[in-house]
Amino acid sequence: MNTLHGLCLVSVWIMAASALVFGLGGCAIHSGGTEWSFDTDDLGGVPCGWEIAETGGVGKTAQWQVIRDDVAAGAGRIVAVTKTENSGHTFNLLIAEQTHYKDIEIEVKVKAISGEEDQGGGPIWRALDADNYYIARWNPLENNFRIYYVKEGSRKELASANVDTTADAWHEIEIVHVGNRIIARFDDEKLLDIEDATFTQAGKVGLWTKADAATAFDDFEVEKEDGKDSDED
Repeated sequence: MNTLHGLCLVSVWIMAASALVFGLGGCAIHSGGTEWSFDTDDLGGVPCGWEIAETGGVGKTAQWQVIRDDVAAGAGRIVAVTKTENSGHTFNLLIAEQTHYKDIEIEVKVKAISGEEDQGGGPIWRALDADNYYIARWNPLENNFRIYYVKEGSRKELASANVDTTADAWHEIEIVHVGNRIIARFDDEKLLDIEDATFTQAGKVGLWTKADAATAFDDFEVEKEDGKDSDED
């Protein structure tokens, strides 16, 4: 092998390895799990590797941005819906495009900013596209925490629990989904435990709000589950 040919092969190998680790646009990807703190993302923009989408859109697409939050950890950067004129059954989505998970554990912090018709929100997972996915969402206007699925653009409630919360404080949602079983915790309290087989294949993860709900999210973590005992507290 001549020197020039060897250098070319090394360059190709380095580029391929970098693509596997960082993906397009230099965004970090890990096969087992990923954490987004949004602290290194540019203020005013969409986080690296994420794409704005919506379900049932009839007006203007909601605006998602990385913004500052004095209470947030690290560099104090979070991602939020900063402007939405939507209403009714329009769902505002921010999807992590390079993700692919089936059995999964999700943790995310959420804080309601505003909304007259709706407030709050939460994570989505096993998302096949903008019309097919699971949601766990908190709504401080209704004082409840629920799991839904959206199939072909239509939403169906699977389970609900009452919660008495402060809207403008940070709260944490945790989801463990293994096989057909979904366990949901809110602020470290296990509230929902259900079985559902609507979506059994792997999909993307993301964030969700409804209608005019402007909501902030931080410290979004996902990890592949291996079928371990999800009853553990």
